Amino acid sequence: MINPETDARFMAAAIALGRRGLGLCAPNPAVGALIVKDGVILARGWTKPGGRPHAETEALGAAGARARGATIYVTLEPCSHHGVTPPCTDAIIAAKIARVVYAISDPDPRVAGRGHKLLSDAGIEVTKGVLVEEARRANLGHILRVSHKRPLVALKLALTADGYAAGPSHEPRLAITGPHANGLVHIMRSMHDAIMVGGGTIAADDPLLNVRLPGLDARKPLRVALDSDLRLSVKSRLVATAKSHPTLVIAGAGASEALASRLRNEKVEVAYVRRDQARRVDLAAALEHLGGRGVTRAFSEGGPRIASGLIRQGLADEVIILTAEKPFGREGLAGLDPAAAAALGDPSRYVKVETRRIGDDRLTRYEKAP
Repeated sequence: MINPETDARFMAAAIALGRRGLGLCAPNPAVGALIVKDGVILARGWTKPGGRPHAETEALGAAGARARGATIYVTLEPCSHHGVTPPCTDAIIAAKIARVVYAISDPDPRVAGRGHKLLSDAGIEVTKGVLVEEARRANLGHILRVSHKRPLVALKLALTADGYAAGPSHEPRLAITGPHANGLVHIMRSMHDAIMVGGGTIAADDPLLNVRLPGLDARKPLRVALDSDLRLSVKSRLVATAKSHPTLVIAGAGASEALASRLRNEKVEVAYVRRDQARRVDLAAALEHLGGRGVTRAFSEGGPRIASGLIRQGLADEVIILTAEKPFGREGLAGLDPAAAAALGDPSRYVKVETRRIGDDRLTRYEKAP
């Protein structure tokens, strides 16, 4: 007998399990799977680095013959197409699974309901739509890459209590948030495929944009610099570490090929995209480029101009504002321009979903309105 509460409980566990793959399995989605019989979890799996093995085959392999007659909970509709690996639907059918419960359909046209039909036609009981919203959040990067040709964008911005992101030009870098918030930012970096900043942030802060937490040394998201006219110095820390950390500079169409060659000589990848009306890199075009190369989740730390542009254009899917207790106390660089601040405060465009303390700082998180 189907128990909706039991299904929800196991699906919540599968979604949590799938999050282990965030930042590691692009271009594939980060899926979680549990195999359950008589209320007992027999095996579990999640998408492994590089996107394979898939969660279902991992769980089925761990369960072995015990999977016969069991239920498998999967956060995304099982794939039904031949790629680098055989379809998960074939593995589920071969294992004699009795019931498949999945949260949301896969928008990939190669799957999109076909996985459900193949399983059902094989005599397997199929239930879909369990914890839909939670699974949509977990798989939003994959969904957007398929449907909008771009990755999910999570925007992080650190602000003083009076709304500034930095001091006046040519002043030393302003340390806004404390160690707890800074540690959280590194965790967020590790859960994304790419970290994106603008040329102004690089010039002002000379960031490394890597993950600096114990045990996460192997996490090396693609570092992306939006640098319209290729002004990135070959002496910057990004360029100096490009041999060990993948680094991409996205320039505006027509930027100097000679400057690009200097960067390529230092193992920096350079790509060109269209420019916007201000002759800067067009943000939508930059994201389309990232989506085309398999990035599903991008973490923007690009500073006020990039942040404002992403919000105004509705390209920021999640906005994380880290606010310090202390004000700057004088004129500085505002974190958001008036139009972006108005958009973030408009509930028809962005919804505040979380507010909590992170050490001495306050985290406020918004999601793009449905």
